Amino acid sequence: MSFAKQFLGEVQQVVAGLDAEAIEKCADELAHVRGRGGRLFILGVGGSAANASHAVNDFRKICGFEAYAPTDNVSELTARTNDEGWATIFAEWLKGSRLDARDGLLIFSVGGGNLEKNVSPNLVGAIQLAQKIGASVVGVVGRDGGFTAKAATACVLVPTVNPLHVTPHSEAFQAVIWHLLVSHPRLKVGQTKWESTK
Repeated sequence: MSFAKQFLGEVQQVVAGLDAEAIEKCADELAHVRGRGGRLFILGVGGSAANASHAVNDFRKICGFEAYAPTDNVSELTARTNDEGWATIFAEWLKGSRLDARDGLLIFSVGGGNLEKNVSPNLVGAIQLAQKIGASVVGVVGRDGGFTAKAATACVLVPTVNPLHVTPHSEAFQAVIWHLLVSHPRLKVGQTKWESTK
């Protein structure tokens, strides 16, 4: 079997293993955030940061959220990393944005964060702040979901079908799932260009 066939077969396995009810719960929670006038902060690092930036556009334009990705502000991100350290960048950014109980976090992460292993401590700190304030946390994560899966109000796990491809499948399916969410009738309020063009 070619590598391409193997990889695409893994994609089919990931799709088959996704929990549709968990995705519906995420849609419900995000609808609650918007319904109470909350803002949506989308957080990720590495490839997940790029996904967060794209998702901000979709949640704003298609779903009518006031949405932001802290990683879109490179100057602040690098200043906070340089002056305060990597672990606090998101929590401090959220404090500056006056995160409150109406708001929500959407976490994109391969592993979900783990303080003991010093993996994505910045995501863990942001989630802990949200918990303290009473803001919603929604996650789309891989592996066992890490801290995000334990702490989130709603969370989707991207199943591991090949331990050698955890990152590419996790990051690819973040995009699949957020595109599902912005297309969901509970969330979608605006037409997308090609679907509205005759």
